[in-house]
Amino acid sequence: MRDGFYAGEVAEDMVRSLNAMGGAHTVDDFVATAATDTTPTQSDYNGVTLFEHPPNGQGATAHLMLNILKHFDVAAMDPWGADRAHIEAEAAKLAYDARNRFLADADHTTRLDRMLAPETAAQLAALIDPKRAMESPAMLSEAVHKDTIYITVVDKDRMAVSLIYSIFHGFGSGIASDRFGILFQNRGAGFTLESGHPNELAGGKRPMHTIIPGMLARDGKPIMPFGVMGGAYQPNGHARFVSNLTDHDLDPQTSIDAPRAFSDAGTMKVERGYSDAVRADLAARGHKVEVPETAIGGAQAIMIHDNGTLEGASDPRKDGCALGY
Repeated sequence: MRDGFYAGEVAEDMVRSLNAMGGAHTVDDFVATAATDTTPTQSDYNGVTLFEHPPNGQGATAHLMLNILKHFDVAAMDPWGADRAHIEAEAAKLAYDARNRFLADADHTTRLDRMLAPETAAQLAALIDPKRAMESPAMLSEAVHKDTIYITVVDKDRMAVSLIYSIFHGFGSGIASDRFGILFQNRGAGFTLESGHPNELAGGKRPMHTIIPGMLARDGKPIMPFGVMGGAYQPNGHARFVSNLTDHDLDPQTSIDAPRAFSDAGTMKVERGYSDAVRADLAARGHKVEVPETAIGGAQAIMIHDNGTLEGASDPRKDGCALGY
């Protein structure tokens, strides 16, 4: 099945179409395409273990956010109050800044251990002022798209799959091959042009990638495959979801339904589920608060209970549903 796209007449059609527009692709580039087996990264939070894809994915950002949040008593905060939203926003700024500095193709990411080290999270947590928003660290421009899909399945033998896929922007690059109409994605937008950066655009490299399927385990046993769609929001969404489950003891559907906030490129997006008083409090702390016109992200999850029962949850913010059969 692989060769149906990466060899033969379909690959030749794509190469011809790209080269006609100034590309430098060759058939050999397509033939050499290969998937890579990886070992997930992991971190512990409130008795559960979060598993994420390693670089070139951005899953380490979710780990770092949760490691920072460990330094605050999130469980004692009002789940939908200003204190929690503020601390989460500040943790996100710091974690995303680290993402932009360090994450890249696996062969070019050299400081992952430092990013995931407990002392790094402690140092970053110490930079957070509970009453005042910091200026947003320099961030790469990143489109927040709406075209990601997430699917999770648990079968009768309780094998769990967490899968997420996206072409980045709507309709990808907006370019299709001439003969077969193959739509080209534009994940190359995840590269930077900064000279010497580990994520600098170059041949034979994979860009820092935003899509990250997640998996939770307890005592070494998988208990929940889950995913949060929404481009840049995904690591923040993973941290929020895990915190909802463990800090505030919410069930999966309530954890997904709950209102979201996201500090993105200098703007604090606060969904309508928060009160006006919370938005005013956040603004007083120095956040540039905005009610987003569209919902923040979307999620799906399946909890595997100890008795074998499966509990599905699906986000009403996006198309999707929970099904059992």
